[in-house]
Amino acid sequence: WIQENLTWVSEFVFLGFSQNQKLQLFLFLVFLFVYTTTVMGNLLIMVTVTSDSRLHTPMYFLLRNLAVIDVCFSSVTAPKMLVDFLAEKKTISYEGCMTQIFFFHFLGGGTLLFLSVMAYDRYIAISRPLHYITIMNTRVCVGLLVAAWVGGFVHSIVQLVLMLPLPFCGPNILDNFYCDIPQVLRLACMDTSLLEFLMISNSGMLVLIWFLLLLISYTVILVMLRSHSGQARRKAASTCTIHIIVVSMVFIPCIYIYAQPFTSFPMDKAVSISQTVITPMLNPMIYTLRNQEMQAAVKRLGKRLVISSRE
Repeated sequence: WIQENLTWVSEFVFLGFSQNQKLQLFLFLVFLFVYTTTVMGNLLIMVTVTSDSRLHTPMYFLLRNLAVIDVCFSSVTAPKMLVDFLAEKKTISYEGCMTQIFFFHFLGGGTLLFLSVMAYDRYIAISRPLHYITIMNTRVCVGLLVAAWVGGFVHSIVQLVLMLPLPFCGPNILDNFYCDIPQVLRLACMDTSLLEFLMISNSGMLVLIWFLLLLISYTVILVMLRSHSGQARRKAASTCTIHIIVVSMVFIPCIYIYAQPFTSFPMDKAVSISQTVITPMLNPMIYTLRNQEMQAAVKRLGKRLVISSRE
């Protein structure tokens, strides 16, 4: 359809990873395995925490919600990517592209805020152990959770409001496997340097400062642990180390993508893959493999399933 002598783009074409069909089939199988593992691993966390009364504590309530976010976040990009590996032409409609950007930033922003809620939870557990259950009661947990989702939603709406007025009149080729602002912004038929600056200062700087604040807060928590007894200290230090690893895995790719000018670099796709597909798979592994309570709960769940199947 024509408007103001511009032909408007109705769809975008993804370049994906490679034009080699054998390589695409191999990548399809690899990422199908990764995505299936993500969904199954996170579902296992959800089912285990829900069914085991010993895990009905604030920390596991939050961990279960992180599992929900991980499944949703990887589902924004992975299914479309898997279909495209087998497709001759990898296209997405303009509406589909904007929808993907919305959910990507809604769930991505929610994840970042949610990791901060988990840091706050550990801070209370270690600084006020006797009052922990009263401070982090169900109402507070639900309130913090809703705040993280609302924060993600507001962040995403702001990005979308800046994107929707942009004219796209061609070219329409995205050198990626999903729609995200840095690549789509470059295709707009107008000077987007001011918009780019706004987005780098909004998303990029915010993520960088947030990451540094989280690292500082975990350092404070680790310093506070020195006053605790041996066993409790080891357990809390182990939990904090896990959190620092996950926070770094989530934040570093975000900083790389959004805190620098939106020009393409050879590393972009590798970073995008780690952010959208690999991290949601690793989160359940890291949390369950390093956590004895979680391992014991999974074993109990396994035993219950075996007993019920025999009956």
